Amino acid sequence: MTTRTARHQITPYVTKDGSEIRELLHPSRHAVRHQSLAEAVVPPGTTTLLHRHAVSEEIYHVTQGCGRMTLGAEKFAIAVGDSILIAPGTPHCVENTGDAALHILCCCAPAYAHQDTELL
Repeated sequence: MTTRTARHQITPYVTKDGSEIRELLHPSRHAVRHQSLAEAVVPPGTTTLLHRHAVSEEIYHVTQGCGRMTLGAEKFAIAVGDSILIAPGTPHCVENTGDAALHILCCCAPAYAHQDTELL
């Protein structure tokens, strides 16, 4: 198990919500045990599918671009430097409202699992 990864060496995949993900650190491939760190990329003019996680708590941190976050009944603008807490069971999605790709670091505890993602 590795303790360091380089972004350019990680092959992205599309998750259930429709975002492109790079698993930067995940227990299935790295020495991390209780959480995961991924980079999500949402292209301009697109929105991820509304979903929730029954078990995982998530933290989103915007590193590039801008968008609109739906978090439960709330909707608000997000931009570079914003961090958002997503409690387990909270419906959420992200819309890219800008002209460039929206990049979000996503930390999940426990680690992200497809079976913990429920599309709404």
